[in-house]
Amino acid sequence: MQLPDAEQLLAILADRIHPLLADNTVLVGIHSGGAWLAERLQVMLGGDIPLGSLDISFYRDDFSRIGLHPQTKPSNIPFEIEGRHVILVDDVLYTGRTLRGAMNELFDYGRPDKISLAVLVDRGGRELPVEAQIVGFKIDLEARQNMELLRDEQGRFTLRLVEGK
Repeated sequence: MQLPDAEQLLAILADRIHPLLADNTVLVGIHSGGAWLAERLQVMLGGDIPLGSLDISFYRDDFSRIGLHPQTKPSNIPFEIEGRHVILVDDVLYTGRTLRGAMNELFDYGRPDKISLAVLVDRGGRELPVEAQIVGFKIDLEARQNMELLRDEQGRFTLRLVEGK
């Protein structure tokens, strides 16, 4: 299967986000791929948009079953959320459970005026009623397949298809 170029998809995301920007807009990336993308998007969109990141490890609905991920990082929201338009950024949208956890954590910081979801890839397979407003690429994958965002030493992105059981 030929995968799209992640750098081109990032440019598409930036083009689709640009018209949505207002004075109250902030970018919040979900650790780790979404945070990487949000950092790049901030630069591509002019560099003056407030940037934050979420690590939803404690907000996962399977936390009690699988425990804490060994690469847990602190969330960083260095601005007020109250009344802001939050553009939540993630790399791959699948079941919707990551986004549910991210919104739960986001509301711990305050009540945003609006939340928009921007994802590099929507791979289908939703288990919750979550939909991205800004999508770089849509693809239907089988449940045993997954899409992974990789970042090289120069900060360039690639996508990889991972076959599971």
